[in-house]
Amino acid sequence: MAEAAAPERLADPDVEARLARLDEVLDGLEPVPGPATEAVRLLTEVYGEALARVLDHADEQLAGSLAEDELLGHLLVLHDIHPEPAELRAARAVERLRPAVQERGGDVEWAGVEGEVGRVRLTSGGGCGSGCGDGATQVTDAVREAVLAVAPELTAVEPLPTTPAPAFVPLTTLTHRGAR
Repeated sequence: MAEAAAPERLADPDVEARLARLDEVLDGLEPVPGPATEAVRLLTEVYGEALARVLDHADEQLAGSLAEDELLGHLLVLHDIHPEPAELRAARAVERLRPAVQERGGDVEWAGVEGEVGRVRLTSGGGCGSGCGDGATQVTDAVREAVLAVAPELTAVEPLPTTPAPAFVPLTTLTHRGAR
Protein backbone atom coordinates (compact mmCIF):
# COMPACT_ATOMS: atom_id res chain seq x y z
CA MET A 1 0.00 0.00 0.00
CA ALA A 2 1.47 3.37 -1.04
CA GLU A 3 1.72 6.19 1.44
CA ALA A 4 -0.38 9.23 0.70
CA ALA A 5 1.68 12.27 -0.22
CA ALA A 6 1.59 15.12 2.23
CA PRO A 7 -0.64 17.91 1.00
CA GLU A 8 1.21 20.85 -0.48
CA ARG A 9 1.40 23.89 1.72
CA LEU A 10 1.02 27.44 0.49
CA ALA A 11 4.14 29.54 0.43
CA ASP A 12 4.03 32.63 2.65
CA PRO A 13 3.63 35.05 -0.31
CA ASP A 14 0.65 32.99 -1.52
CA VAL A 15 -0.90 33.11 1.95
CA GLU A 16 -0.36 36.89 2.07
CA ALA A 17 -2.01 37.29 -1.34
CA ARG A 18 -5.01 35.25 -0.25
CA LEU A 19 -5.32 37.21 3.00
CA ALA A 20 -5.22 40.49 1.08
CA ARG A 21 -7.94 39.25 -1.27
CA LEU A 22 -9.97 37.97 1.68
CA ASP A 23 -9.81 41.44 3.25
CA GLU A 24 -11.14 42.94 0.01
CA VAL A 25 -14.01 40.44 -0.17
CA LEU A 26 -14.91 40.85 3.51
CA ASP A 27 -14.89 44.65 3.15
CA GLY A 28 -17.48 44.22 0.40
CA LEU A 29 -19.67 42.02 2.63
CA GLU A 30 -19.74 44.30 5.68
CA PRO A 31 -22.43 46.70 4.47
CA VAL A 32 -24.59 43.86 3.15
CA PRO A 33 -26.43 42.03 5.93
CA GLY A 34 -27.69 38.62 4.99
CA PRO A 35 -26.92 34.93 4.84
CA ALA A 36 -23.41 35.32 3.41
CA THR A 37 -22.34 37.69 6.19
CA GLU A 38 -23.89 35.45 8.83
CA ALA A 39 -22.21 32.38 7.31
CA VAL A 40 -18.79 34.06 7.46
CA ARG A 41 -19.38 35.13 11.08
CA LEU A 42 -20.53 31.65 12.14
CA LEU A 43 -17.70 29.91 10.30
CA THR A 44 -15.19 32.24 11.92
CA GLU A 45 -16.62 31.53 15.38
CA VAL A 46 -16.52 27.76 14.85
CA TYR A 47 -12.95 27.82 13.52
CA GLY A 48 -11.93 30.00 16.47
CA GLU A 49 -13.44 27.45 18.85
CA ALA A 50 -11.57 24.67 17.04
CA LEU A 51 -8.26 26.54 17.39
CA ALA A 52 -8.96 27.16 21.08
CA ARG A 53 -9.51 23.42 21.58
CA VAL A 54 -6.23 22.64 19.82
CA LEU A 55 -4.48 25.01 22.23
CA ASP A 56 -6.26 23.35 25.17
CA HIS A 57 -4.63 20.04 24.19
CA ALA A 58 -1.20 21.52 23.37
CA ASP A 59 1.66 21.51 25.83
CA GLU A 60 3.61 24.72 26.36
CA GLN A 61 6.21 23.92 23.70
CA LEU A 62 3.62 23.12 21.02
CA ALA A 63 1.54 26.19 21.92
CA GLY A 64 4.68 28.30 21.52
CA SER A 65 5.45 26.74 18.14
CA LEU A 66 1.91 27.35 16.94
CA ALA A 67 2.05 30.95 18.12
CA GLU A 68 5.38 31.56 16.36
CA ASP A 69 3.98 30.50 12.98
CA GLU A 70 3.05 33.76 11.25
CA LEU A 71 -0.29 32.60 9.85
CA LEU A 72 -1.35 30.66 12.94
CA GLY A 73 -0.22 33.51 15.16
CA HIS A 74 -2.48 35.91 13.26
CA LEU A 75 -5.40 33.51 13.58
CA LEU A 76 -4.80 33.12 17.31
CA VAL A 77 -4.79 36.91 17.64
CA LEU A 78 -7.94 37.20 15.54
CA HIS A 79 -9.76 34.82 17.86
CA ASP A 80 -8.27 36.42 21.00
CA ILE A 81 -6.66 33.16 22.10
CA HIS A 82 -2.97 33.87 21.54
CA PRO A 83 -1.00 32.33 24.42
CA GLU A 84 1.51 35.20 24.63
CA PRO A 85 0.78 38.67 26.03
CA ALA A 86 0.39 41.55 23.57
CA GLU A 87 3.52 43.29 24.84
CA LEU A 88 5.72 40.28 24.05
CA ARG A 89 4.24 39.94 20.55
CA ALA A 90 4.70 43.67 19.92
CA ALA A 91 8.32 43.62 21.11
CA ARG A 92 9.05 40.70 18.78
CA ALA A 93 7.46 42.56 15.83
CA VAL A 94 9.70 45.57 16.50
CA GLU A 95 12.77 43.31 16.71
CA ARG A 96 11.88 41.84 13.30
CA LEU A 97 11.78 45.35 11.80
CA ARG A 98 14.96 46.52 13.47
CA PRO A 99 17.46 45.24 10.84
CA ALA A 100 15.57 47.00 8.03
CA VAL A 101 15.51 50.27 9.99
CA GLN A 102 19.20 49.93 10.81
CA GLU A 103 19.99 49.40 7.09
CA ARG A 104 18.50 52.84 6.51
CA GLY A 105 20.73 54.40 9.15
CA GLY A 106 18.24 54.47 12.02
CA ASP A 107 17.15 52.28 14.86
CA VAL A 108 13.97 51.27 16.61
CA GLU A 109 13.51 49.72 20.04
CA TRP A 110 10.45 48.55 21.90
CA ALA A 111 9.93 50.77 24.95
CA GLY A 112 6.87 49.08 26.48
CA VAL A 113 3.19 49.77 26.98
CA GLU A 114 1.54 52.69 28.73
CA GLY A 115 -2.13 51.89 29.24
CA GLU A 116 -3.18 50.55 25.85
CA VAL A 117 -0.55 52.46 23.86
CA GLY A 118 2.63 50.80 22.64
CA ARG A 119 5.76 52.94 22.87
CA VAL A 120 8.84 52.75 20.67
CA ARG A 121 12.12 54.61 20.69
CA LEU A 122 13.13 55.77 17.20
CA THR A 123 16.45 57.21 16.15
CA SER A 124 17.81 58.03 12.75
CA GLY A 125 21.29 58.11 11.29
CA GLY A 126 21.55 61.87 11.64
CA GLY A 127 20.63 61.71 15.30
CA CYS A 128 17.44 63.69 14.77
CA GLY A 129 15.11 61.05 16.20
CA SER A 130 11.56 60.89 14.95
CA GLY A 131 11.55 64.44 13.64
CA CYS A 132 13.46 63.83 10.41
CA GLY A 133 10.64 64.13 7.93
CA ASP A 134 9.37 61.47 5.55
CA GLY A 135 11.86 58.74 6.46
CA ALA A 136 10.87 58.85 10.13
CA THR A 137 7.18 58.97 9.21
CA GLN A 138 7.58 55.88 7.04
CA VAL A 139 9.41 54.03 9.81
CA THR A 140 6.81 55.08 12.39
CA ASP A 141 3.99 53.94 10.08
CA ALA A 142 5.70 50.60 9.38
CA VAL A 143 6.29 49.99 13.09
CA ARG A 144 2.71 50.94 13.95
CA GLU A 145 1.32 48.61 11.28
CA ALA A 146 3.53 45.68 12.32
CA VAL A 147 2.78 46.07 16.03
CA LEU A 148 -0.98 46.49 15.66
CA ALA A 149 -1.11 43.47 13.33
CA VAL A 150 0.24 41.21 16.08
CA ALA A 151 -1.22 43.08 19.07
CA PRO A 152 -4.59 44.57 18.10
CA GLU A 153 -5.39 44.88 21.81
CA LEU A 154 -3.26 48.02 21.74
CA THR A 155 -5.09 51.15 20.63
CA ALA A 156 -2.04 52.95 19.22
CA VAL A 157 1.73 52.83 18.79
CA GLU A 158 3.60 56.06 19.34
CA PRO A 159 7.27 57.04 19.38
CA LEU A 160 8.67 58.36 22.64
CA PRO A 161 9.57 62.02 22.40
CA THR A 162 13.21 62.49 21.62
CA THR A 163 15.36 64.71 23.76
CA PRO A 164 18.00 66.64 21.85
CA ALA A 165 21.58 65.98 22.81
CA PRO A 166 23.02 68.77 24.91
CA ALA A 167 25.04 71.26 22.93
CA PHE A 168 28.79 70.93 23.41
CA VAL A 169 30.38 74.03 24.82
CA PRO A 170 34.17 73.94 25.11
CA LEU A 171 35.34 74.55 28.66
CA THR A 172 37.82 77.17 27.48
CA THR A 173 34.99 79.43 26.31
CA LEU A 174 33.56 79.40 29.83
CA THR A 175 36.80 80.08 31.66
CA HIS A 176 38.50 82.48 29.20
CA ARG A 177 37.81 86.15 29.75
CA GLY A 178 38.38 88.57 26.99
CA ALA A 179 40.79 91.50 27.37
CA ARG A 180 39.32 94.71 28.78
